Amino acid sequence: MRKSISRKAAARRAAAVAAALSAATGCTVAGNAASDGGDGAVRVVVGYQSKTINTVTAGTLLRSLGAFERRLNELGKAEGRRYTVVWQDYDTGAPITAQMLAGKIDIGSMGDYPLLINGSRAQAQGDDARTEMVSVTGYNMRGSLNGVVVAANSSARTLADLRGGKVSASVGSAGHGTFVQAAKRYGLDPAKDVTVENQQPSVGASALQAGSVAGLAQFVAWPGLLVNRGQARLLYDGGDLNVPTFHGVVVRKAFAGERPKVLQAFLQAQIDATRYLHANPVKAAETVASATGLPVETVYLYNGAGGVAIFDPTIKPKLRDALAHDVPFLKSIGVLQQPLDLKPFINDGYLRQVYGAQYDRDVASTANPAAIKGTDRVCDRQVEDPAKAGEVWVAGEAQPRPVADPVCLLRNVRAVQDEGKRVRAVYIPDAATATRWFADKDVWVEDPSADKGERFKPFATQEGAQKYVSSHSGAKVVSYDEAVKRA
Repeated sequence: MRKSISRKAAARRAAAVAAALSAATGCTVAGNAASDGGDGAVRVVVGYQSKTINTVTAGTLLRSLGAFERRLNELGKAEGRRYTVVWQDYDTGAPITAQMLAGKIDIGSMGDYPLLINGSRAQAQGDDARTEMVSVTGYNMRGSLNGVVVAANSSARTLADLRGGKVSASVGSAGHGTFVQAAKRYGLDPAKDVTVENQQPSVGASALQAGSVAGLAQFVAWPGLLVNRGQARLLYDGGDLNVPTFHGVVVRKAFAGERPKVLQAFLQAQIDATRYLHANPVKAAETVASATGLPVETVYLYNGAGGVAIFDPTIKPKLRDALAHDVPFLKSIGVLQQPLDLKPFINDGYLRQVYGAQYDRDVASTANPAAIKGTDRVCDRQVEDPAKAGEVWVAGEAQPRPVADPVCLLRNVRAVQDEGKRVRAVYIPDAATATRWFADKDVWVEDPSADKGERFKPFATQEGAQKYVSSHSGAKVVSYDEAVKRA
């Protein structure tokens, strides 16, 4: 009886969380895209995913800043006409694709797998329906934007432990693709050994809390959100897959041909939003948090300085290669039904026109333009190594404090505690995958054989920590609090 009551209570709490998360989600006015809205203005319809915060420079942040509207206003004055923007908000990329194929959305943003499905379905319908991928919003070269989480008290330690259970995923999404690829590496047949429940992220989160699924495989920001709230534990870090993942912008080719200057205005506005995010990572995170109802600490994990997501609109060769790698994979699992010719689908020509002479330089770089910088006040040295640098966000302080490495982070936390202050959030890269994660939710390992400055090492998953312990004699798992005391 007690277990039943507990599950019901968990379901009620999860439903409340899902309701809060869905508050900002819903479709705005539907209708024919790029049409006269009846008031003489040309209407441009943009489909986006407000809570998929890897798309914010083409969605939530872009909308909040009003950058696209300003660019269109400038264009309208030059042309002697008016433009209006209609924003349509969805949980995943699939409905955006459906609306684009119906001619009701002009420009959309979505993840890499949905982009491929979008291009495939559009090509299958003929030239009039074709779409083009024209820019990238955010990316992670190792795949750390996706992950699999389990209940905080789950006994599962690896993906293999999910055999025979149910996993919630949005089929066809990047989170689903990560799970399928990773599961095969653990000897699991995702079609036979695990039951995949095709659910929207918020529904899956509720199912995980209610105990009706054993795991949740999703894209940013769901893994970080649930872990930060203490409602889940990261079981599998997409960074272990070491396959690039990203989100991007897709446009109806007919729309781009009819209104190329409008598309250019959109891409210019996306560049504006990207530069704003780089220059103001905390303010940008606060803006997105306010618009979506997501905790700012979770948004900042992904979108902040040194964040999991690198925001850069250029279409990099490694990302093109990743799409080419993903096409046969999606075909093999039955998600991609029609052939897809990537060459005409990927088109950075529009972006090149507005980006400027530095495009080729930037397309060749994978460095994070929003790297953590500054001086570690406790360790008294400059923060230089992005693979080790972290941040301590102290309650009441506008900006997180930069820290040079994991041991310095622990020392900084101890110093804050000694000052009688509260730590709001702590971020540090995983010692193996470099995935930025919440330091207080990491699994910490003490290695007595390591140099003093590297004695404590953080891992985003229990599996990662255990691999290190198994290969380093004398190393052992310690609690976060113990690490803080002894660092």
